[in-house]
Amino acid sequence: MGEKVEAGQFDLSDRQRYRDKLQRCLTGLERLLAEKRFDRPKNLMGLEIELNLVGADGMPKMLNAQVLERIASRDFQTELAMFNLEVNIAPHRLGGRVFDRLAEEIRTSLAYADRKAGEVDAGIAMIGILPTLDRDDLVSSNLSAVDRYALLNEQIVAARGEDFTLDIEGVERLTCTSKSIAPEAACTSVQLHLQVTPDRFADVWNAAQAVTAAQIALGANAPFLFGRELWRESRPPLFQQSTDTRPPELQAQGVRPRTWFGERWVTSAYDLFEENRRYFPALLPICDDEDPLDVLDAGGVPSLSELVLHNGTVYRWNRPVYDIADGVPHLRVENRVLPAGPTVTDVIANAAFYYGVVRALAEEPRPVWTRLPFEAAAANFEAACRHGIDARFEWPRRGRLGGTTEVDAAVLVRDELLPLAEAGLDAWGVEPADRDLYLGVIEERCRRRVNGASWQAATFHRALEAGLSREAALAATTRRYVELMREGDPVHLWPVGLPETAPPS
Repeated sequence: MGEKVEAGQFDLSDRQRYRDKLQRCLTGLERLLAEKRFDRPKNLMGLEIELNLVGADGMPKMLNAQVLERIASRDFQTELAMFNLEVNIAPHRLGGRVFDRLAEEIRTSLAYADRKAGEVDAGIAMIGILPTLDRDDLVSSNLSAVDRYALLNEQIVAARGEDFTLDIEGVERLTCTSKSIAPEAACTSVQLHLQVTPDRFADVWNAAQAVTAAQIALGANAPFLFGRELWRESRPPLFQQSTDTRPPELQAQGVRPRTWFGERWVTSAYDLFEENRRYFPALLPICDDEDPLDVLDAGGVPSLSELVLHNGTVYRWNRPVYDIADGVPHLRVENRVLPAGPTVTDVIANAAFYYGVVRALAEEPRPVWTRLPFEAAAANFEAACRHGIDARFEWPRRGRLGGTTEVDAAVLVRDELLPLAEAGLDAWGVEPADRDLYLGVIEERCRRRVNGASWQAATFHRALEAGLSREAALAATTRRYVELMREGDPVHLWPVGLPETAPPS
Protein backbone atom coordinates (compact mmCIF):
# COMPACT_ATOMS: atom_id res chain seq x y z
CA MET A 1 0.00 0.00 0.00
CA GLY A 2 2.91 2.33 0.59
CA GLU A 3 3.90 3.26 -2.99
CA LYS A 4 4.02 6.99 -3.51
CA VAL A 5 1.77 8.31 -6.29
CA GLU A 6 0.50 11.76 -7.07
CA ALA A 7 -3.17 12.61 -7.30
CA GLY A 8 -4.64 13.22 -10.71
CA GLN A 9 -7.42 12.22 -13.04
CA PHE A 10 -7.14 9.49 -15.68
CA ASP A 11 -8.63 9.80 -19.15
CA LEU A 12 -9.56 7.08 -21.63
CA SER A 13 -6.16 7.05 -23.35
CA ASP A 14 -4.28 6.54 -20.06
CA ARG A 15 -5.49 2.96 -19.64
CA GLN A 16 -4.55 1.87 -23.15
CA ARG A 17 -1.14 3.53 -22.82
CA TYR A 18 -0.66 1.82 -19.46
CA ARG A 19 -1.70 -1.56 -20.91
CA ASP A 20 0.85 -1.17 -23.69
CA LYS A 21 3.54 -0.11 -21.25
CA LEU A 22 2.71 -3.00 -18.95
CA GLN A 23 3.23 -5.41 -21.83
CA ARG A 24 6.63 -3.82 -22.58
CA CYS A 25 7.55 -4.24 -18.89
CA LEU A 26 6.54 -7.90 -19.07
CA THR A 27 8.69 -8.37 -22.18
CA GLY A 28 11.52 -6.63 -20.31
CA LEU A 29 11.12 -9.01 -17.37
CA GLU A 30 11.18 -11.97 -19.76
CA ARG A 31 14.45 -10.70 -21.25
CA LEU A 32 15.99 -10.13 -17.81
CA LEU A 33 15.10 -13.71 -16.87
CA ALA A 34 16.44 -15.13 -20.17
CA GLU A 35 19.68 -13.13 -19.87
CA LYS A 36 20.14 -14.23 -16.21
CA ARG A 37 20.60 -10.64 -15.07
CA PHE A 38 19.35 -11.20 -11.53
CA ASP A 39 21.27 -11.02 -8.29
CA ARG A 40 23.16 -14.06 -7.04
CA PRO A 41 21.83 -15.94 -3.98
CA LYS A 42 22.10 -13.84 -0.83
CA ASN A 43 19.82 -15.62 1.66
CA LEU A 44 18.20 -12.28 2.51
CA MET A 45 14.96 -11.97 4.46
CA GLY A 46 13.01 -8.97 5.70
CA LEU A 47 9.73 -8.20 7.38
CA GLU A 48 7.09 -5.53 7.81
CA ILE A 49 4.54 -5.29 10.63
CA GLU A 50 1.31 -3.31 10.43
CA LEU A 51 0.18 -1.85 13.74
CA ASN A 52 -2.87 -0.28 15.37
CA LEU A 53 -3.04 2.85 17.52
CA VAL A 54 -5.25 2.47 20.59
CA GLY A 55 -6.13 4.55 23.62
CA ALA A 56 -5.96 3.45 27.25
CA ASP A 57 -9.63 2.45 26.89
CA GLY A 58 -8.77 -0.03 24.10
CA MET A 59 -10.49 2.06 21.42
CA PRO A 60 -8.81 3.04 18.10
CA LYS A 61 -7.06 6.43 17.90
CA MET A 62 -7.00 8.26 14.54
CA LEU A 63 -3.60 9.82 15.14
CA ASN A 64 -1.02 8.24 12.84
CA ALA A 65 0.18 11.56 11.37
CA GLN A 66 0.87 12.98 14.84
CA VAL A 67 2.56 9.78 16.02
CA LEU A 68 4.72 9.48 12.88
CA GLU A 69 5.81 13.09 13.27
CA ARG A 70 7.02 12.27 16.77
CA ILE A 71 8.66 8.98 15.78
CA ALA A 72 10.54 10.75 12.93
CA SER A 73 12.03 7.54 11.53
CA ARG A 74 11.99 6.18 7.97
CA ASP A 75 11.40 2.72 9.45
CA PHE A 76 7.82 3.77 10.24
CA GLN A 77 5.24 4.88 7.70
CA THR A 78 1.53 5.37 7.21
CA GLU A 79 -0.88 2.63 6.34
CA LEU A 80 -4.39 2.85 4.92
CA ALA A 81 -6.27 4.38 7.86
CA MET A 82 -5.42 6.96 10.50
CA PHE A 83 -5.26 4.30 13.25
CA ASN A 84 -2.62 2.30 11.30
CA LEU A 85 1.17 2.42 11.18
CA GLU A 86 3.71 0.11 9.57
CA VAL A 87 7.23 -0.66 10.71
CA ASN A 88 9.79 -1.96 8.22
CA ILE A 89 12.72 -4.02 9.45
CA ALA A 90 15.91 -3.82 7.35
CA PRO A 91 16.89 -6.99 5.43
CA HIS A 92 18.90 -9.60 7.33
CA ARG A 93 20.91 -12.56 6.14
CA LEU A 94 19.34 -15.83 7.24
CA GLY A 95 21.74 -17.69 9.53
CA GLY A 96 23.35 -17.61 12.96
CA ARG A 97 21.29 -15.85 15.66
CA VAL A 98 19.26 -13.88 13.12
CA PHE A 99 15.94 -14.44 14.89
CA ASP A 100 17.18 -13.25 18.26
CA ARG A 101 18.64 -10.16 16.58
CA LEU A 102 15.36 -9.50 14.79
CA ALA A 103 13.40 -9.89 18.02
CA GLU A 104 15.62 -7.36 19.77
CA GLU A 105 15.34 -4.87 16.88
CA ILE A 106 11.56 -5.14 16.77
CA ARG A 107 11.18 -4.83 20.54
CA THR A 108 13.34 -1.71 20.52
CA SER A 109 11.43 -0.17 17.59
CA LEU A 110 8.00 -0.91 19.04
CA ALA A 111 8.93 0.32 22.52
CA TYR A 112 10.16 3.59 21.01
CA ALA A 113 7.01 3.96 18.89
CA ASP A 114 4.84 3.15 21.89
CA ARG A 115 6.56 5.87 23.96
CA LYS A 116 6.08 8.42 21.18
CA ALA A 117 2.44 7.41 20.75
CA GLY A 118 2.03 7.90 24.49
CA GLU A 119 2.75 11.61 24.00
CA VAL A 120 -0.67 11.88 22.30
CA ASP A 121 -2.38 9.42 24.69
CA ALA A 122 -2.16 6.47 22.31
CA GLY A 123 -0.32 3.16 22.30
CA ILE A 124 0.75 0.44 19.86
CA ALA A 125 -1.27 -2.76 19.45
CA MET A 126 -0.08 -5.71 17.32
CA ILE A 127 -3.23 -7.65 16.43
CA GLY A 128 -4.89 -8.99 13.27
CA ILE A 129 -8.11 -6.97 13.67
CA LEU A 130 -8.70 -4.57 16.55
CA PRO A 131 -11.80 -5.96 18.35
CA THR A 132 -13.06 -2.51 19.32
CA LEU A 133 -13.31 -1.16 15.76
CA ASP A 134 -16.77 0.11 14.89
CA ARG A 135 -18.29 0.66 11.46
CA ASP A 136 -18.09 4.42 12.08
CA ASP A 137 -14.30 4.10 12.44
CA LEU A 138 -13.92 2.59 8.97
CA VAL A 139 -15.11 5.37 6.71
CA SER A 140 -13.31 7.26 3.95
CA SER A 141 -12.82 10.35 6.15
CA ASN A 142 -10.53 8.21 8.35
CA LEU A 143 -8.24 7.16 5.48
CA SER A 144 -4.67 8.44 5.84
CA ALA A 145 -4.03 11.73 4.05
CA VAL A 146 -1.89 10.16 1.30
CA ASP A 147 -2.60 10.55 -2.41
CA ARG A 148 -2.20 6.84 -3.13
CA TYR A 149 -4.93 5.81 -0.71
CA ALA A 150 -7.39 8.42 -1.93
CA LEU A 151 -6.73 7.45 -5.57
CA LEU A 152 -6.91 3.74 -4.87
CA ASN A 153 -10.19 4.18 -3.01
CA GLU A 154 -11.60 6.31 -5.82
CA GLN A 155 -10.59 3.84 -8.54
CA ILE A 156 -11.79 0.69 -6.73
CA VAL A 157 -15.13 2.36 -5.91
CA ALA A 158 -15.48 3.47 -9.54
CA ALA A 159 -14.63 0.00 -10.86
CA ARG A 160 -17.21 -1.61 -8.58
CA GLY A 161 -19.87 1.01 -9.27
CA GLU A 162 -21.85 0.36 -6.07
CA ASP A 163 -21.44 -0.09 -2.32
CA PHE A 164 -19.20 -2.86 -1.04
CA THR A 165 -21.03 -5.70 0.68
CA LEU A 166 -19.48 -7.41 3.70
CA ASP A 167 -21.08 -10.77 4.43
CA ILE A 168 -19.05 -13.08 6.68
CA GLU A 169 -20.65 -16.03 8.47
CA GLY A 170 -18.63 -17.62 11.24
CA VAL A 171 -19.55 -18.16 14.87
CA GLU A 172 -21.90 -15.24 14.22
CA ARG A 173 -22.81 -13.49 10.99
CA LEU A 174 -21.88 -9.98 9.91
CA THR A 175 -23.68 -8.28 7.03
CA CYS A 176 -23.23 -4.61 6.20
CA THR A 177 -22.24 -2.29 3.37
CA SER A 178 -19.52 0.30 2.91
CA LYS A 179 -19.13 3.18 0.48
CA SER A 180 -15.32 2.91 0.50
CA ILE A 181 -12.43 0.46 0.88
CA ALA A 182 -11.88 1.73 4.45
CA PRO A 183 -12.94 -1.61 6.10
CA GLU A 184 -9.81 -3.15 4.57
CA ALA A 185 -7.78 -1.00 7.00
CA ALA A 186 -9.01 -3.23 9.83
CA CYS A 187 -6.65 -5.95 8.53
CA THR A 188 -3.16 -5.62 10.03
CA SER A 189 -0.58 -8.17 8.99
CA VAL A 190 3.02 -9.30 9.10
CA GLN A 191 4.72 -9.54 5.71
CA LEU A 192 7.71 -11.86 5.37
CA HIS A 193 10.09 -11.31 2.44
CA LEU A 194 12.56 -13.81 1.04
CA GLN A 195 14.94 -12.88 -1.77
CA VAL A 196 15.26 -15.75 -4.23
CA THR A 197 16.99 -16.42 -7.53
CA PRO A 198 14.77 -16.88 -10.61
CA ASP A 199 15.62 -20.59 -10.73
CA ARG A 200 14.35 -21.05 -7.17
CA PHE A 201 11.37 -18.71 -7.34
CA ALA A 202 8.68 -21.17 -8.44
CA ASP A 203 9.68 -23.81 -5.87
CA VAL A 204 9.68 -21.26 -3.05
CA TRP A 205 6.36 -19.68 -4.12
CA ASN A 206 4.68 -23.08 -4.49
CA ALA A 207 5.99 -24.17 -1.10
CA ALA A 208 4.74 -20.94 0.46
CA GLN A 209 1.28 -21.47 -1.07
CA ALA A 210 1.17 -25.03 0.26
CA VAL A 211 1.90 -23.94 3.86
CA THR A 212 -0.33 -20.83 4.03
CA ALA A 213 -3.01 -22.93 5.71
CA ALA A 214 -0.60 -24.14 8.41
CA GLN A 215 0.61 -20.57 8.96
CA ILE A 216 -2.95 -19.36 9.56
CA ALA A 217 -3.88 -22.32 11.77
CA LEU A 218 -0.89 -21.54 14.00
CA GLY A 219 -1.08 -17.76 13.87
CA ALA A 220 -4.79 -16.83 13.60
CA ASN A 221 -5.38 -13.61 15.55
CA ALA A 222 -8.48 -11.90 14.12
CA PRO A 223 -11.72 -13.45 15.41
CA PHE A 224 -13.76 -10.23 15.81
CA LEU A 225 -15.04 -7.51 13.51
CA PHE A 226 -17.62 -4.81 14.31
CA GLY A 227 -18.59 -6.55 17.54
CA ARG A 228 -19.23 -9.95 15.91
CA GLU A 229 -17.30 -13.18 16.40
CA LEU A 230 -16.59 -14.45 12.90
CA TRP A 231 -13.80 -16.67 11.54
CA ARG A 232 -10.73 -17.38 13.67
CA GLU A 233 -8.81 -15.38 11.03
CA SER A 234 -11.34 -12.95 9.56
CA ARG A 235 -8.80 -10.86 7.61
CA PRO A 236 -8.91 -12.84 4.33
CA PRO A 237 -12.68 -12.68 3.75
CA LEU A 238 -12.74 -9.06 4.95
CA PHE A 239 -9.83 -8.08 2.71
CA GLN A 240 -11.36 -9.78 -0.32
CA GLN A 241 -14.83 -8.28 0.16
CA SER A 242 -13.64 -4.76 1.00
CA THR A 243 -11.43 -4.48 -2.11
CA ASP A 244 -13.73 -6.37 -4.48
CA THR A 245 -14.08 -4.48 -7.75
CA ARG A 246 -16.60 -7.06 -9.00
CA PRO A 247 -20.32 -6.39 -8.67
CA PRO A 248 -22.38 -9.59 -8.13
CA GLU A 249 -22.84 -10.15 -11.88
CA LEU A 250 -19.09 -10.30 -12.51
CA GLN A 251 -18.65 -12.57 -9.50
CA ALA A 252 -21.28 -14.88 -11.00
CA GLN A 253 -19.32 -14.94 -14.27
CA GLY A 254 -16.24 -16.21 -12.44
CA VAL A 255 -14.18 -13.02 -12.78
CA ARG A 256 -11.23 -13.29 -10.40
CA PRO A 257 -11.11 -11.14 -7.25
CA ARG A 258 -8.14 -8.81 -6.72
CA THR A 259 -7.52 -10.38 -3.33
CA TRP A 260 -6.58 -13.79 -4.56
CA PHE A 261 -5.16 -17.10 -3.40
CA GLY A 262 -4.43 -18.04 -7.01
CA GLU A 263 -5.55 -21.01 -9.08
CA ARG A 264 -2.45 -23.03 -10.02
CA TRP A 265 1.08 -23.97 -9.10
CA VAL A 266 3.61 -21.97 -11.14
CA THR A 267 6.82 -22.69 -13.06
CA SER A 268 8.30 -19.15 -12.99
CA ALA A 269 7.85 -15.70 -11.46
CA TYR A 270 6.87 -14.64 -14.97
CA ASP A 271 3.66 -16.71 -14.67
CA LEU A 272 2.38 -14.50 -11.85
CA PHE A 273 3.21 -11.15 -13.42
CA GLU A 274 1.66 -12.36 -16.69
CA GLU A 275 -1.53 -13.39 -14.85
CA ASN A 276 -1.68 -9.92 -13.32
CA ARG A 277 -1.59 -8.33 -16.78
CA ARG A 278 -4.06 -10.80 -18.28
CA TYR A 279 -6.73 -10.79 -15.57
CA PHE A 280 -6.66 -7.46 -13.75
CA PRO A 281 -7.42 -4.01 -15.23
CA ALA A 282 -5.19 -1.17 -14.06
CA LEU A 283 -6.43 0.69 -11.00
CA LEU A 284 -3.68 3.34 -11.12
CA PRO A 285 -2.75 3.73 -14.82
CA ILE A 286 0.27 5.95 -14.14
CA CYS A 287 3.10 5.74 -16.69
CA ASP A 288 6.66 6.96 -16.37
CA ASP A 289 8.97 8.00 -19.23
CA GLU A 290 11.23 4.94 -19.15
CA ASP A 291 11.10 2.50 -22.05
CA PRO A 292 12.24 -0.76 -20.41
CA LEU A 293 13.35 -2.33 -23.69
CA ASP A 294 15.47 0.69 -24.63
CA VAL A 295 17.09 0.55 -21.18
CA LEU A 296 17.86 -3.15 -21.68
CA ASP A 297 19.28 -2.51 -25.17
CA ALA A 298 21.61 0.07 -23.62
CA GLY A 299 22.80 -2.48 -21.03
CA GLY A 300 20.90 -0.89 -18.14
CA VAL A 301 18.42 -2.22 -15.58
CA PRO A 302 14.81 -1.09 -16.12
CA SER A 303 12.67 -0.11 -13.12
CA LEU A 304 9.57 -1.77 -14.68
CA SER A 305 7.57 0.77 -12.69
CA GLU A 306 4.20 0.00 -14.31
CA LEU A 307 4.62 -3.72 -13.65
CA VAL A 308 5.61 -2.99 -10.03
CA LEU A 309 2.70 -0.59 -9.44
CA HIS A 310 0.16 -2.95 -11.03
CA ASN A 311 1.49 -5.85 -8.96
CA GLY A 312 0.89 -3.74 -5.85
CA THR A 313 -2.84 -3.60 -6.64
CA VAL A 314 -3.27 -7.38 -6.93
CA TYR A 315 -3.47 -8.69 -3.38
CA ARG A 316 -2.07 -12.20 -3.53
CA TRP A 317 -1.38 -13.94 -0.22
CA ASN A 318 2.04 -14.82 -1.63
CA ARG A 319 3.07 -12.02 -3.94
CA PRO A 320 5.99 -11.89 -6.40
CA VAL A 321 8.19 -8.79 -6.02
CA TYR A 322 10.59 -7.30 -8.58
CA ASP A 323 13.03 -4.79 -7.10
CA ILE A 324 16.47 -3.27 -7.66
CA ALA A 325 19.19 -2.95 -5.01
CA ASP A 326 22.60 -1.41 -5.70
CA GLY A 327 21.79 -1.37 -9.42
CA VAL A 328 21.08 -5.12 -9.60
CA PRO A 329 17.56 -6.57 -10.06
CA HIS A 330 16.25 -9.27 -7.75
CA LEU A 331 13.07 -11.23 -7.04
CA ARG A 332 11.38 -11.78 -3.70
CA VAL A 333 8.48 -13.86 -2.46
CA GLU A 334 6.36 -11.68 -0.15
CA ASN A 335 4.34 -13.81 2.25
CA ARG A 336 1.30 -11.74 3.34
CA VAL A 337 -0.68 -14.41 5.16
CA LEU A 338 -0.03 -13.78 8.83
CA PRO A 339 -1.87 -11.38 11.13
CA ALA A 340 0.19 -9.08 13.33
CA GLY A 341 0.99 -10.17 16.90
CA PRO A 342 0.30 -11.21 19.53
CA THR A 343 3.87 -10.63 20.81
CA VAL A 344 7.29 -10.10 19.26
CA THR A 345 8.22 -13.66 20.29
CA ASP A 346 5.14 -15.00 18.48
CA VAL A 347 5.90 -12.97 15.34
CA ILE A 348 9.48 -14.26 15.26
CA ALA A 349 8.35 -17.85 15.93
CA ASN A 350 5.94 -17.57 12.98
CA ALA A 351 8.79 -16.25 10.84
CA ALA A 352 11.21 -19.00 11.89
CA PHE A 353 8.60 -21.67 11.10
CA TYR A 354 7.89 -20.12 7.69
CA TYR A 355 11.50 -19.69 6.57
CA GLY A 356 12.41 -23.16 7.78
CA VAL A 357 9.49 -25.10 6.32
CA VAL A 358 9.56 -23.25 2.97
CA ARG A 359 13.26 -24.03 2.52
CA ALA A 360 12.73 -27.71 3.31
CA LEU A 361 9.61 -28.12 1.15
CA ALA A 362 11.23 -26.30 -1.80
CA GLU A 363 14.13 -28.78 -1.74
CA GLU A 364 12.17 -32.01 -1.37
CA PRO A 365 12.75 -34.54 -4.18
CA ARG A 366 8.97 -35.11 -4.50
CA PRO A 367 7.60 -31.64 -3.71
CA VAL A 368 4.28 -31.37 -1.92
CA TRP A 369 2.75 -29.41 -4.83
CA THR A 370 3.27 -32.40 -7.14
CA ARG A 371 1.15 -34.48 -4.74
CA LEU A 372 -1.45 -31.96 -3.55
CA PRO A 373 -4.09 -30.52 -5.91
CA PHE A 374 -4.00 -26.72 -5.93
CA GLU A 375 -7.72 -26.68 -5.13
CA ALA A 376 -6.95 -28.62 -1.94
CA ALA A 377 -4.33 -26.02 -0.90
CA ALA A 378 -6.93 -23.27 -1.43
CA ALA A 379 -9.55 -25.24 0.55
CA ASN A 380 -7.02 -25.80 3.36
CA PHE A 381 -6.41 -22.03 3.49
CA GLU A 382 -10.12 -21.33 3.91
CA ALA A 383 -10.47 -24.08 6.55
CA ALA A 384 -7.59 -22.56 8.52
CA CYS A 385 -9.16 -19.09 8.34
CA ARG A 386 -12.49 -20.44 9.57
CA HIS A 387 -11.28 -22.78 12.31
CA GLY A 388 -7.74 -21.71 13.23
CA ILE A 389 -5.81 -24.19 15.35
CA ASP A 390 -8.75 -26.65 15.17
CA ALA A 391 -8.79 -26.83 11.35
CA ARG A 392 -8.50 -30.07 9.37
CA PHE A 393 -6.59 -30.22 6.08
CA GLU A 394 -6.25 -32.43 3.03
CA TRP A 395 -2.58 -33.39 2.80
CA PRO A 396 -0.43 -35.92 0.89
CA ARG A 397 -0.05 -39.29 2.61
CA ARG A 398 3.40 -40.19 3.80
CA GLY A 399 5.17 -43.20 2.35
CA ARG A 400 4.53 -45.05 -0.86
CA LEU A 401 0.75 -45.24 -0.78
CA GLY A 402 0.27 -41.88 -2.51
CA GLY A 403 -2.90 -39.87 -2.60
CA THR A 404 -4.12 -37.53 0.10
CA THR A 405 -5.80 -37.89 3.47
CA GLU A 406 -7.54 -35.65 6.01
CA VAL A 407 -5.35 -34.57 8.90
CA ASP A 408 -5.68 -32.38 11.99
CA ALA A 409 -3.75 -29.12 11.46
CA ALA A 410 -1.98 -29.17 14.83
CA VAL A 411 -0.98 -32.82 14.37
CA LEU A 412 0.31 -32.13 10.85
CA VAL A 413 2.43 -29.24 12.08
CA ARG A 414 3.77 -31.09 15.10
CA ASP A 415 4.52 -34.43 13.41
CA GLU A 416 5.49 -33.44 9.87
CA LEU A 417 6.04 -29.73 9.32
CA LEU A 418 8.04 -28.88 12.47
CA PRO A 419 10.75 -31.47 11.68
CA LEU A 420 10.89 -30.02 8.16
CA ALA A 421 11.16 -26.48 9.57
CA GLU A 422 14.00 -27.65 11.82
CA ALA A 423 15.85 -29.13 8.84
CA GLY A 424 15.21 -25.98 6.81
CA LEU A 425 16.61 -23.69 9.50
CA ASP A 426 19.66 -25.96 9.76
CA ALA A 427 20.11 -25.60 5.99
CA TRP A 428 20.00 -21.80 6.37
CA GLY A 429 22.71 -22.06 9.02
CA VAL A 430 20.52 -20.81 11.88
CA GLU A 431 22.04 -21.62 15.26
CA PRO A 432 20.34 -24.44 17.21
CA ALA A 433 19.59 -22.12 20.15
CA ASP A 434 17.52 -19.81 17.91
CA ARG A 435 15.94 -22.72 16.08
CA ASP A 436 14.87 -24.55 19.22
CA LEU A 437 13.61 -21.47 21.06
CA TYR A 438 11.28 -20.26 18.32
CA LEU A 439 10.14 -23.60 16.92
CA GLY A 440 9.48 -24.56 20.55
CA VAL A 441 6.90 -21.75 20.68
CA ILE A 442 5.15 -23.28 17.64
CA GLU A 443 5.24 -26.74 19.22
CA GLU A 444 3.65 -25.43 22.42
CA ARG A 445 0.86 -23.73 20.47
CA CYS A 446 0.11 -27.07 18.83
CA ARG A 447 0.28 -28.98 22.11
CA ARG A 448 -2.01 -26.55 23.98
CA ARG A 449 -4.10 -25.66 20.89
CA VAL A 450 -3.77 -21.97 21.65
CA ASN A 451 -3.17 -18.99 19.40
CA GLY A 452 -4.14 -15.31 19.50
CA ALA A 453 -7.63 -15.97 18.16
CA SER A 454 -8.45 -18.73 20.63
CA TRP A 455 -7.20 -16.57 23.53
CA GLN A 456 -9.25 -13.56 22.40
CA ALA A 457 -12.43 -15.61 21.98
CA ALA A 458 -12.02 -17.43 25.31
CA THR A 459 -11.29 -14.19 27.21
CA PHE A 460 -14.24 -12.41 25.56
CA HIS A 461 -16.63 -15.20 26.58
CA ARG A 462 -15.29 -15.16 30.15
CA ALA A 463 -16.01 -11.43 30.25
CA LEU A 464 -19.55 -11.99 28.99
CA GLU A 465 -20.09 -14.70 31.61
CA ALA A 466 -18.92 -12.21 34.25
CA GLY A 467 -21.79 -9.92 33.24
CA LEU A 468 -20.12 -7.42 30.90
CA SER A 469 -21.98 -6.16 27.84
CA ARG A 470 -20.57 -7.17 24.45
CA GLU A 471 -18.98 -3.74 23.92
CA ALA A 472 -17.48 -3.70 27.40
CA ALA A 473 -16.24 -7.29 27.02
CA LEU A 474 -14.51 -6.49 23.70
CA ALA A 475 -12.91 -3.37 25.16
CA ALA A 476 -11.76 -5.25 28.28
CA THR A 477 -10.38 -8.10 26.14
CA THR A 478 -8.48 -5.57 24.02
CA ARG A 479 -7.01 -3.80 27.07
CA ARG A 480 -5.90 -7.12 28.57
CA TYR A 481 -4.44 -8.19 25.21
CA VAL A 482 -2.35 -5.00 24.97
CA GLU A 483 -1.17 -5.45 28.56
CA LEU A 484 -0.01 -9.04 27.90
CA MET A 485 1.48 -8.05 24.52
CA ARG A 486 3.68 -5.51 26.32
CA GLU A 487 4.73 -8.05 28.95
CA GLY A 488 5.98 -10.16 26.05
CA ASP A 489 5.36 -13.80 27.02
CA PRO A 490 4.21 -15.80 23.97
CA VAL A 491 0.45 -16.22 23.66
CA HIS A 492 0.38 -19.91 24.63
CA LEU A 493 1.38 -18.78 28.16
CA TRP A 494 -1.30 -16.10 28.48
CA PRO A 495 -3.88 -16.73 31.22
CA VAL A 496 -7.42 -16.70 29.83
CA GLY A 497 -9.80 -14.11 31.23
CA LEU A 498 -9.53 -10.70 32.84
CA PRO A 499 -7.41 -10.21 35.97
CA GLU A 500 -10.18 -8.34 37.75
CA THR A 501 -13.69 -8.46 36.40
CA ALA A 502 -15.04 -4.99 35.86
CA PRO A 503 -18.59 -4.28 37.04
CA PRO A 504 -21.29 -4.94 34.41
CA SER A 505 -22.15 -2.04 32.11
